Amino acid sequence: MSQSVRSARPNVPSQRLKMRRELAAAAMELFATKGYEETTVDEIAAAAGVARRTFFRHFRSKEEAIFPDHDDTLERAKAVLDAAPAHENPLDTVCRGIKEVMRMYAASPAVSVERYRLTREVPTLREREIASVARYERLFTRYLLGHFDESAVAHRDGDEDGLDEPLLAEVAASAVVTAHNHVLRRWLRAGGQGDVEAQLDRAFATVRRTFGTGFVAGRAAADLPAASAGASGTGWAAGREGEVLVTVARADAPLDQVMRAIEEALRRG
Repeated sequence: MSQSVRSARPNVPSQRLKMRRELAAAAMELFATKGYEETTVDEIAAAAGVARRTFFRHFRSKEEAIFPDHDDTLERAKAVLDAAPAHENPLDTVCRGIKEVMRMYAASPAVSVERYRLTREVPTLREREIASVARYERLFTRYLLGHFDESAVAHRDGDEDGLDEPLLAEVAASAVVTAHNHVLRRWLRAGGQGDVEAQLDRAFATVRRTFGTGFVAGRAAADLPAASAGASGTGWAAGREGEVLVTVARADAPLDQVMRAIEEALRRG
């Protein structure tokens, strides 16, 4: 397996993105050699071979200049959510969406490692990256909030123990982003080495186990009135009818997950 996360899209950047990356490379080089505070926008533009006005067509300030890909990556993540298969658990969709962010970093490990070093050293750059991450989190929160499984979320009027749907959506989205960032930082501290895709999948498995039963694919909760279909695609249902054990699983769920669901149902029955 490759050490980077592969994207299904061909890596053919637009002219706009190409220019943004050239400006970013110039900015990072100057920040590293001269220092962030000592570097001016005019110097960044000159190093990239363009006019000052060209710089400001692409970035509002010099702290934005080392993050050329976030806008495009946010759009790709949104496209993943918009094109999600009807049967896919929404939390799985969000995990796939944020992999677009990891692909952005993994596409240029050396650049990502250097940018990580700069953001750790310059508070202004670190604040800018935090603001960028918050945009992904808001996107995923809105998506999850629109895909609640009302049969799994036992909320009733006057029930103080009922789950707060907006809270669960925000916490779940935050968990996905936190898992991604944890793996990303570990990968960057290792110099961009290692199987980051496998690390990310393991982290997402933890998130799915914790939050996977609160959301439903395609808003079809009513189709499973006695079951909670989790992110693994399996769940235990109804219990026993006489001596018959009823379980529910997606048709594409792996066999080992189906077997675990049956074992869990037997324990609970």
